[in-house]
Amino acid sequence: MKMIRSFRRKFSISAPRLSVRPHVPWYVRWAIAVPFVLLIGLTIWWAYGSGLELAGFHRGESEKELSELRERVHFLEDQNTSQANQIAAYERQAQIDQASNQGIAAQLKNLHDENARLQEDLLFFQNLPLTGAREAELSIHRLKIEPDSLPGEYLCRMLLVQSVQQRGKAFQGSLQLVVNGLRDGRKVVLQFPQEDSPSEVAAYQLSFKYYQRVDKGFKLPPEMKVDSVEVRVFEKGIQEPKIKQTVDLPS
Repeated sequence: MKMIRSFRRKFSISAPRLSVRPHVPWYVRWAIAVPFVLLIGLTIWWAYGSGLELAGFHRGESEKELSELRERVHFLEDQNTSQANQIAAYERQAQIDQASNQGIAAQLKNLHDENARLQEDLLFFQNLPLTGAREAELSIHRLKIEPDSLPGEYLCRMLLVQSVQQRGKAFQGSLQLVVNGLRDGRKVVLQFPQEDSPSEVAAYQLSFKYYQRVDKGFKLPPEMKVDSVEVRVFEKGIQEPKIKQTVDLPS
């Protein structure tokens, strides 16, 4: 029965119609479709460009302006780099000038201080007697012990002068500073120069004929309280000091 029904559906009036179409190869189909696709794309591109031109946008002019802007940016970048280099050079020159000015100011201050000391020396020597039968062979003048810039640092200043009878003879010797003070409630005595420091011992040597100005700095523990400083001058080859003088520091 099933075979009869199937036969009737295929060959009866109600059977589906059969259409016959010619076979077209795929490359022919592509050859026909591609030109239409390209034509549609060109039409869309032309319509897009026409719309931009109608709106006042011109591609050629825009590309030209964009190129000019790029050149302008490169020019400004070059100028910026050049100006940055110039600014850096000016800053370095300003630093050099500032350092030079500071150096000149320090030199002027040193010259001013040196001039003041020379004027003091001149005034002192103008008042020295020409003869001194009772005058000591060596004397200490204008002895000062002053705090320096940093805590615990001090500066010792004095003028050593030979008597009239001894002037012209070279004095060879050394200087010694003995500092008396308190540290942690106990008495402390420090001596300068320290014997275990050859360079410091050499710095305290004395050699002069008429006079010698002495400026010696020494450093103490910051917590030490100084009561007095004794200055001792030794002649070469003699154990006992030739002259000594003590300065009491205010509390």
